[in-house]
Amino acid sequence: MTPTAPPASATTARPPTTRTEPTARERSSRQVACLATLALALVCLAWELWLAPTGRGTLAIKAVPLLLPLPGLWRYRLYTYRWVSLMIWLYTTEGLVRGTSESGAGMALAWIEVALSLTIFIACAAQIRLRLAEARAADAGSMKDAA
Repeated sequence: MTPTAPPASATTARPPTTRTEPTARERSSRQVACLATLALALVCLAWELWLAPTGRGTLAIKAVPLLLPLPGLWRYRLYTYRWVSLMIWLYTTEGLVRGTSESGAGMALAWIEVALSLTIFIACAAQIRLRLAEARAADAGSMKDAA
């Protein structure tokens, strides 16, 4: 017995999307995510080194993880947007804890951290949602063309 070849539709690869430029909404969500991430890193550094230092300023190292995703965010890496949207909740939690337990400048900086963290999450979620909707639309279009 000779094996039969699978139907042509099963072996045909999906064509890549023809879109090469990001939409205006994708560009704006990227800019918000990048600027808010950079602002949060600067706030964390200023907070722990000059404005309301805790201890010897060793907590300033918490700003380093915020600098790592900046190249991926700028290059529209979907994977980066996904992990940043999860990682940012650590900063939100720290801001909520310190905002309710500290006073003075530390409390104000904690609430700024919460606001920036939520801004980053919303921008990342918007980017992910826009990109996945675009991929679903392209997939539906390619399936419609194949039928």
